[in-house]
Amino acid sequence: MLIAQLSDIHIRPDGQLYKGLVDSNRMFAQAIQHLGQLDRRPDLVLISGDLVDEGTPGEYDMLLRLLRELTIPFVVLPGNHDSREALRRAFRGHTYLPIAGPLDFCIDDHPVRIIGLDSCVAGRHHGELDSASLRWLRDVLSAERTKPTLVFLHHPPFVCGIPYLDEYSLREPAALEAVIAGAANVEAVLCGHVHRVMFRRWANTVIAACPSTTTQIALQMRHGASPQSFAGPAQCLLHLWSPAEGLVSHVSDIDSHPGPYPFF
Repeated sequence: MLIAQLSDIHIRPDGQLYKGLVDSNRMFAQAIQHLGQLDRRPDLVLISGDLVDEGTPGEYDMLLRLLRELTIPFVVLPGNHDSREALRRAFRGHTYLPIAGPLDFCIDDHPVRIIGLDSCVAGRHHGELDSASLRWLRDVLSAERTKPTLVFLHHPPFVCGIPYLDEYSLREPAALEAVIAGAANVEAVLCGHVHRVMFRRWANTVIAACPSTTTQIALQMRHGASPQSFAGPAQCLLHLWSPAEGLVSHVSDIDSHPGPYPFF
């Protein structure tokens, strides 16, 4: 099974730029085109939050227009820039999404089980998981202890070393870590939010943070550094699972580069 992960696409109303500078709508359209041109078609696309920038109906309308070009099945999860209820209305045909409460879900129709966790706090940029979501996750994981499973959420449950990002990570991640660590079949935990590629060993598995399709947050580890971002490079992650090898993840550049050349 090949799973593509897109994140932090920050769609704007038609004709408006992200932060007044970057054409996030065009870049998401290019990401969709990129997936369609891969030499192996993904079986599923995960979009791990910040689908839009301000949670407005106009942004979700624009997102739905762009998603018409995505011919691969996809699932969505909210990020801190989304409106939970507006997202629920926009994707009311996505029956895996609960009709009320946090948008936690489990999809068990593929060789790899997909569990989504809604880590968003209305009106805030950091993440939290309440006790009800953690109990739900424990029950879902306990119900199937052998099938390979991916858990994805928007906020990374770890300190990444970039101070202005760490202010907005998942709060009190130890409770989630304890639940995940008890499930040996979790192949990986996938997240977004940080607009950078990051990997970490955690909870007896691996966390992979997906880059953004639009801007990448600057790598600054000095305390007191002012937040900065770059317009690109646009990237996504590809997660390839097989029974023999388990899960292997790749960074895939959406932007064009010189080549390919007949050497390696």
